[in-house]
Amino acid sequence: MESGKTRLPTDESEQNRRKRSKAVALKGDGTLDTPPIVSAVGFGKNAEQILDIAFANELKVRRDADLAEILAAMEVDSPVPLEALEAVAEILTYVYGLNRKMADHDKSVESAETWKP
Repeated sequence: MESGKTRLPTDESEQNRRKRSKAVALKGDGTLDTPPIVSAVGFGKNAEQILDIAFANELKVRRDADLAEILAAMEVDSPVPLEALEAVAEILTYVYGLNRKMADHDKSVESAETWKP
C-alpha cells in the first residue's frame, strides 16, 4: 500500500477516537459514471494535515460532522457508500457552482482588463 493510505493502529478506544477532529478527502473524475473515492482519512493531527494540504491547494472544504463520521469509517480507496452519496452530491454541486462562479468572474475581469476604449 502507498504511504499515507493506511490507518495507524492506536490503543485508544473508539469513543475517544470519535471525539477527536477528523477529516476525509475525496477524489473523483468529475463524472456521474463513478462515485467519488475516499482518498485520505485522518484524525487529530493527521486531520489537520489533510486540511492544511486542502487549503494550500485552494481546494474547497466543507464541515459536515455526520458525513465525516460515515466516510471516516471507510477504507482508503473505497468508493463512497450509497448512504452518503446524496450528501456528497450536494457538496459537489455546491463546489462546482462556486468554481463556475469563479471562472465566470475571472473571464469578466479578464475581458475588462483587455478592453480599451
